[in-house]
Amino acid sequence: MRPEGSAPSARDLLALSLGTTVDNAGPGAEEASQSFRPRRLSPPTGERWHGTPHQVRIAGCGKYLPERVLTNHDLATFVDTTDEWIRARTGIQERRIASTEETTSSLSINAARGALATAGLTPDDLDLIIVCTFTGDYGGMPNVASVVQHALGANRAGAFDINAACSGFVYGLGVAHGLVASGLHRTILLIGAETLSRYLDWHDRTTCVLFGDGAGAVIITGEATATGTSTNRPQSGGLMSLVLGADGAGANALLVPAGGTRLPPSYESIDARQHFIKMDGKDVYRFAVSTVPDACAEAIANAGLTVDDIDLFVLHQANVRIIRAVVEALGGSWDRAFVNVDRYGNTSAASVPIALCEAVEMGRLKPGDRVLVAGFGGGLTWGAAVIEWSPFAGLTNPD
Repeated sequence: MRPEGSAPSARDLLALSLGTTVDNAGPGAEEASQSFRPRRLSPPTGERWHGTPHQVRIAGCGKYLPERVLTNHDLATFVDTTDEWIRARTGIQERRIASTEETTSSLSINAARGALATAGLTPDDLDLIIVCTFTGDYGGMPNVASVVQHALGANRAGAFDINAACSGFVYGLGVAHGLVASGLHRTILLIGAETLSRYLDWHDRTTCVLFGDGAGAVIITGEATATGTSTNRPQSGGLMSLVLGADGAGANALLVPAGGTRLPPSYESIDARQHFIKMDGKDVYRFAVSTVPDACAEAIANAGLTVDDIDLFVLHQANVRIIRAVVEALGGSWDRAFVNVDRYGNTSAASVPIALCEAVEMGRLKPGDRVLVAGFGGGLTWGAAVIEWSPFAGLTNPD
C-alpha cells in the first residue's frame, strides 16, 4: 500500500481504472496479465517486403452457412406472408439461420479456415485480418476480427472490422489490395460475415423475409513485381479496377435506428422495436437500379474492358429483380450472372464472398476469368470491382 498522503503511482491509477488495487488483484493476476502483454514477433523470413510494391491476387476462398434452413413455407406459419409473395418480389425461396450457439465470429472462423486451406496457408502466414460486418458479436467492442484472430491462432496478425453494410466486402477488397500492393502487408484474410437473424423483427414481413446468415472469406496476397514497381494491370490475376461511392442523404432508407449514440438502448427503444433492421424498400430498390449499373460500367471501363469481356457477374445477392436489372442495364448476358439469393437470401457483406466461393466450387469461376463484383446497401453505399481470377495453391481447379 502507498503511504497515506502520497501521490498515486501510475500503477495505482491503472489499478483504479480496472476496478481493483494492486493489493487485492487476487491470485493468478500476474500470470493472467502475461497473456495480454504485447508479443515481439519476427516477420516472415525470405524476401524484403515492407515498402516494396507488389502484384496482388486472391489466393484462396472459403464460405460457411449455418445448417438450419428456413423456407418461405416455414415463415408463412408465423409471419403474414406466403411463398408466392416472397418469390415474386425477391426470388428468395429459403435462407440459413444461425443457431443460438453461433455468432458472427464463429461463422467467420469457419469460412476463414476454408480460405486458408484453398490457399495452402496457415494462420501464421497472416499479417492482417479484416472482417466486414455490421452485426458484431458485441455491442461496439471488441471487434469481430480480433475474436477471429485469437481463435485461429494468427498471432502475428493485426485485426479490425469494416462497416459498410452490404457494400462492406467490396470496400474491404479495396483496403486489403492497397495494403498489399504498397508492400505494407503480404497476406490478408478478408471476411464478409453477418448474423442478420439477430436483427430481424419477425413481426415485420417487409424485412424478416429478406435476410439470412452466413460468412465468406478470401485470402489477399502479393508477389514482388519483376521490376520492383507496381503495375496498372495484373500479371497473373488480381484487382483490375475499383469504384466506391456513398450517399449519406439516404441513410434513413436502411438502418438499425437504436443501439448507438444517437438513440442509446432504453426501455422505450426496446418497446418501440427500434433495435431491428428498418428499410424503405422502394427507396432502396430505386437507389440500386439507378446507381449500381453506373458504378459497374465505370469499373469495367477503368479495367480497360467491355461488358463482353466479363465472364461472370457476381453482384450483391439482395434481390433477383435487382440483379437482373443491373445486368440488363449493362447489356450483359443473364447466363453469365451468378445467383444464389434463392437459397441464402440477403446475407449483406457476406453475399459476394459466399457467391465467389460457390462459383469456384461449381466450376463457374476459373483462373483467368474476369469477374465483376458489386455491393450496395446501407449508408447508402456502393462499390464495384473487376477481378482477374487466380489459381489456388491448395485447390485443384475445375477444368
